[in-house]
Amino acid sequence: MTRLNGGYSTGSCAAGAAKAAAMKLCGMAPGASVEIPLRDGTRYVLPLDFVERLGEEARAGVRKDAGDDPDVTHGVTVISAVRFIEGAAVEFVAGEGVGTVTLPGLSVAPGEPAINPGPRAMIEAAVREVTERGVRVTVSIPGGRELAAKTFNPKLGIEGGLSILGTTGRVRAFSHEAMREALCCGLDVAVASGCREPVFVPGRIGEQAALRHLRVGKVQVVDVGNEWGALVDRARQRGVRRLLALGHPGKLAKLAAGEWDTHSSRSQSAVGAVAEAAHRLFGGHRPELPTVEGVFQSLDQEQRWTLARVLSERIGEVIAARLGAGSEVAVALINMAGDWLGQSGDLSPWR
Repeated sequence: MTRLNGGYSTGSCAAGAAKAAAMKLCGMAPGASVEIPLRDGTRYVLPLDFVERLGEEARAGVRKDAGDDPDVTHGVTVISAVRFIEGAAVEFVAGEGVGTVTLPGLSVAPGEPAINPGPRAMIEAAVREVTERGVRVTVSIPGGRELAAKTFNPKLGIEGGLSILGTTGRVRAFSHEAMREALCCGLDVAVASGCREPVFVPGRIGEQAALRHLRVGKVQVVDVGNEWGALVDRARQRGVRRLLALGHPGKLAKLAAGEWDTHSSRSQSAVGAVAEAAHRLFGGHRPELPTVEGVFQSLDQEQRWTLARVLSERIGEVIAARLGAGSEVAVALINMAGDWLGQSGDLSPWR
């Protein structure tokens, strides 16, 4: 197996740039690189893109290197501008391309720049290696507003740009854990916004179908991706007792087979199980079909509705069992065009 190269987070970039800018502000010469402390007690050397003094402020930039991780921020320049302020605090400001939090439920309060607690701690620790004076750190990412449209930020209510992220300061390539936590944050935002009856969808087609067929707002529709087990567990922890699972049976039927991570590389195809269910219900020999969509297309309208109802009932049962005693789960299945196939449970809370 090929070893994947890691990199460093936007939080590390911001911390390195802030330390270099603080050094410049204090009359020091940072050189071509800067060393910062990471949260696990180790240290990391980051190459500097530039350092400059502009009157009462100094700025520095570090170019993000995500290694082999397919990160939308790979190659961007994270800029920290530092100026002295009264007192001894380190203040944070969102500059160009860095978002502002607008919804509750995240680790940063609404109205604050989208610089997570981990990066804030890293930036402060890096600056404190240079000065104990109070400073205002403005973090910018040129082009960040456009890049943010490709991330979860719009769904999470982070407006105006990217988030400054990083727990350890290092990026592990293809971090499954990071993706799972980002999806869970979507549920946290929905719950903190007052949503007690979320709609779980596996992606864009499900989201569009939910907004098309139901009376729900965007915050109420939670993108689960392939992380059904993690999101149902988070829902239980957040006290959610009623939810609607809406999506294509090619994904959701995997839940009935106990596949809680529905990614194609980590789960079995649902085609066989769905075709077998159709055979049990309607009998007759059916040609082998390569997709779940194809199984449904081979049926007439009444048979589609019946198969969708039977599958939905089983899917709802397994989700309710994991969500916990007393929970109510409704399920709606759609085809690839977002059209309704069938359902089970009480959908009235969403209509």
